[in-house]
Order: sequence, then C-alpha cells, then structure tokens
Amino acid sequence: MLDYSHNFHIVKPTLGVFLLGDTTLSQLKDEISNFEYEKYIKNLRYSEEASRSDLAVYEAPNPFIQNWVKTKYSEKIAHLFEMNTGVKPEVNIILSTEKKSVPKKVMLNEYKQQKSTILNPSYTFDAFVVGSSNQLAYEVSQTVCAKQGLAFNPLLLYGGTGLGKTHLLNAIGNHAITKQKSVIYITSEQFLNDWQFHIRNQTMDRFREKYRACDYLLIDDVQFFGGKERIQEEFFHTFNELHSKNRQIILTSDKPPKKIAGLEERLKSRFEWGLVADIQPPELETKIAIIKKKCEFDGIYLDREIIDYIATNMDNNIREIEGIIIKLNAFANLMNQDITLEFAKNILKEQIKEKKESITIDDIISVVSKELNIKPSEIKSKSRSTQIANARRIVIYLARNLTPNSMPALAHYFGMKDHSSVSKAMKKVQELLNGSADFKIVVDELKNKISSKE
Repeated sequence: MLDYSHNFHIVKPTLGVFLLGDTTLSQLKDEISNFEYEKYIKNLRYSEEASRSDLAVYEAPNPFIQNWVKTKYSEKIAHLFEMNTGVKPEVNIILSTEKKSVPKKVMLNEYKQQKSTILNPSYTFDAFVVGSSNQLAYEVSQTVCAKQGLAFNPLLLYGGTGLGKTHLLNAIGNHAITKQKSVIYITSEQFLNDWQFHIRNQTMDRFREKYRACDYLLIDDVQFFGGKERIQEEFFHTFNELHSKNRQIILTSDKPPKKIAGLEERLKSRFEWGLVADIQPPELETKIAIIKKKCEFDGIYLDREIIDYIATNMDNNIREIEGIIIKLNAFANLMNQDITLEFAKNILKEQIKEKKESITIDDIISVVSKELNIKPSEIKSKSRSTQIANARRIVIYLARNLTPNSMPALAHYFGMKDHSSVSKAMKKVQELLNGSADFKIVVDELKNKISSKE
C-alpha cells in the first residue's frame, strides 16, 4: 500500500474567535489556584471585535485586575493561544470603559508601554497581614489613600528588609489607580537613572513635567539618595512642587531620616513634615498569619505543624518566606509527593543549617535574659532559684535546637558535670512544652526572636 501522507498537511480544526478566547481562560483555570481564577481571571471578557489572529484583547472591569493580569498572566495566555492556533498573539488587557474604536495599532503600542509598569498588583491592602508590629504603618497607608495630600504628607515608612514596606507602597499605588489617580511608583535608583537620562538628552522639562504632575509619587529606598547632592537638589524642588499642590508623597527607607547618612538637612526636615512610621519584625502569631495568607493566595496547603516550623526556624524576611513556600511546593510537585513536616525539614535543611551557624549561645542568652528579665550573668551562674533555673533550661534547650553545639559542648559552656545534665534539662523543657500551651508560646516566641536577630 502506497503512503501519500507526506503530501498532505494535517490541519488542526480552528475554533471560532469568541469560543477560542473563552476556551483559553478555561484552560488557564486548570493551571492556577481557584482563588486567583475567581478573583481575577473570571472577571475578564474576551473582545471579539478588537481581537485578530495576532492580537488577543480582553476587557477588565478595573485597573487593578487589568494590571494584575498583564503582569502575571499575559505571557501564559499568549502561550495557550499558540497551543490552540499555532500563532502566538500579543495579549492586550484593556479597561471595559475604553473605546473599542481605538485603532488596533495604537492599542498595541499602549500595551507595550504599560507592560513595563513595576507596580505589583498582588500587593494590596487585602493581602497584607496586620499585627502589632505593622498596624500603624498599615492604618496611615490607608489614610493617605482616603485623604490624598491632606493627612501625613509626606508619609515615610521605614524598617528592615522584607518587613512589608514595599507591599504597602504598592498597595497605596494599586488603590489609587482604581480611583483614576495618576501614580508613579519608582525606586530611588530608577529615579536617579531617569534624571541622568534626561540630563544627557537635555530634556529636563519632560522629567519635571512627569514627576511634578502626578497625584501620587511613591519612591522606594530613599536612603540611597544619601551622598548624592545633585539628585537631592532635584528631588528637593520636586518635593516642594508636589507638596504645594497637595499631591501625595510616600517614601520608604531602611532607617529614619535622621539616620540616613549624607542626606541634606533640608530633606531630612521635609521627610519629617508629615509622618514617619516604622515597621518592626513581626511577632510569632503575625508571622504565622502571613505564611497562612501566602499559602492561601498561591493555593498551597501546609498544615499547622509545617507552618509553625517555618515561622520559628526562618527569619522575618517576608520575601524569603514566600520563596520557601514556593520552593516546598515546587519540590513536592516535581517529586509527586505531599508536603509533610519531614519533607519540609529535608528540603530546608541547608537554609536551617546556615541559620544555625550564624546563631551563638551568647545570642540566645541575650534574648532570653531580656525577655525574662534576668541578668545574663545569672543564667551562666550556679544559682538554683526556680526562675533562673528555668531560664537556664530554656537557654540550653534553644541552644541545642538553634546552634550546632553538641550536648558535651553545652555542658562545658555552663560548667555542668557532663552531657547527662544537659539531657536532663532538655527533657524537663520538653515535658513543660507538652503540658503547657502557655509555656510553648513563650518558648516559640523566644525562638522566633533569636532566629530573627539582626
């Protein structure tokens, strides 16, 4: 029998344009969490009129959903189209209020410009976990959204890396654009680079028009302005112009203005005109709530035992915690395995080991003595008073779990007879942990503070 198959092209059946757009979203549903699909993707409407073979246009009901889908799933939607048709289109997410009569070429150019926005649509007020460590920063951030330029202008949020400053900055920006406000979100380095670009091209009028006409100017990491006199001069005048027009200025820094080295006094003074709010490392319960929220948002299930393990063994950098959750989920998927406590310990053992190697017994004594109101010298002493003996046992228990020290090494450090004394102290703490929820909370909180030392 002769084979003529090489003379023919096998053509996939093509779907109707509208059906194809709808089918693509249905396929996407199978690859993302139900939470994301229901909150964002389900609200999209495929525009048959504006679309063509190389351009897929979806309408979003508000700028928040529009930016979120553009940032996170435009590429994925384009890939699904390519799988169905063999052609990978540009994906344009427009507002449902935009006129469909806009020429397709203009729409495409507009998409390419907006795609570069660095506002993270996932960072919203709803996604921010509030605790005593960040409550003030959260509340004043909402206030500047409700009262643009009239309350706390400027607002400066400061704190350590990964504590939520950038999240709140983005949340303000995302909220503002839903109110049709013009928002510029930029890092201090990007502001500097943009300024240098316009200086070289002799277009400073455009630079000033851009930064002095927005409703909200959000600048991350302003501590990097320190020591740069010319950019401070430019920002000083930008600040004054915006402030005089009741335009809202929100800044973040890793330290309060007074401690930013190389920052001119006149800028320090202006940064303190409104409100300076700090964000502290989260207490254990807030940290646990943050992990739960991240798991819910990403559609990842971790039981309470695993969440507690992550919260008490990793530091307070929320971005690092996000990375850990993603890492666990990725490894579980690759290995086709459920995420158990033993699995989590095995995957994270190198990170935990690195953390342990950076903690010393003196670090533990310092935290425990401060929290339990006992002198460090008393913990190291031979005193047998109940309060001091309990504190010493807790230090030994934490040192065995948080440092690489062996039991003989701990016995030598505390002047004990041998390792059996250390074993007895640890056994006593374990009994208290098993029998008292209040005691467990105290020890977990101490463990969290030690693991999160600066």
